[in-house]
Amino acid sequence: MQQGSIWNGSTMVDLEFPSESEEVIPGVKWGSVAAFPSPAYWKYQVHARRIQGTKINYRLGDSLVEEVGACLLGGHGIPAYIGLAAYEHLKSRDAFVSSAPTETKLFEWLSEPIKAGDKTVRYRFAKQKARYLAAALNKLECEIAPSETGKGLRNWLLDVPGIGYKTASWVARNWLEADDVAILDIHVLRAGMLGGFFKKGLTVERHYLQIEEQFIAFSHGLDVKASELDAVIWHEMMSSPYAVHHVLGDKASPQIEARLQRSSRPKQRHANAGQLALVI
Repeated sequence: MQQGSIWNGSTMVDLEFPSESEEVIPGVKWGSVAAFPSPAYWKYQVHARRIQGTKINYRLGDSLVEEVGACLLGGHGIPAYIGLAAYEHLKSRDAFVSSAPTETKLFEWLSEPIKAGDKTVRYRFAKQKARYLAAALNKLECEIAPSETGKGLRNWLLDVPGIGYKTASWVARNWLEADDVAILDIHVLRAGMLGGFFKKGLTVERHYLQIEEQFIAFSHGLDVKASELDAVIWHEMMSSPYAVHHVLGDKASPQIEARLQRSSRPKQRHANAGQLALVI
């Protein structure tokens, strides 16, 4: 066994973890609690956030309609703060509480100058996102979204243009706190490669569901919620780029890293690239 200590104010909580040489899932050893990014390290980080009351709050909206809107307005080529600003801009226009706005009206609103912090910005891809969002809001207005499982909601959302597995899983995880889906982006893929809990040769474009299954199995092996683990891995990997690239330097060739970059992109037919960087 190995031990990890977590400070909560003036109180120290001691936790026990399996020994470094034990397997968390077949072929993957726990490793050291102190070794970024070992499986034991990830379990420690999840428990530390629980104990210290710093669990990542990943829900964005007060309704499923708002959650879908916020996720769709982020993505490839759109900085996090602009995606969130666009969401707040449309929210101020009551885009998510009244009858579904037309594509023309959404395009008009997204084409307006948008306040983002202390500056005014223009939203990229206004026409494209207006089309996607109009289709999503119409579906939400006309149909009852399933809420029994994350996969049920995820699969229901896949019919909307511009929503692929990653964006649909993101909405399902956020809104339902679902543990039967995973948001697979470059940060989670890198963690899986470094930790050995993703099999080699798989890409998100072709093997999303297989990689997701491996991630959920890994979370079960750690005995933590997949939704928490997904959020913690993303946050830690995104917040520590120098440490990640240092470790990758010993693990990955430029060709592998390039493949990881490509595998984080969405399927061509879905066009939307997934996550708002700030809020997962």
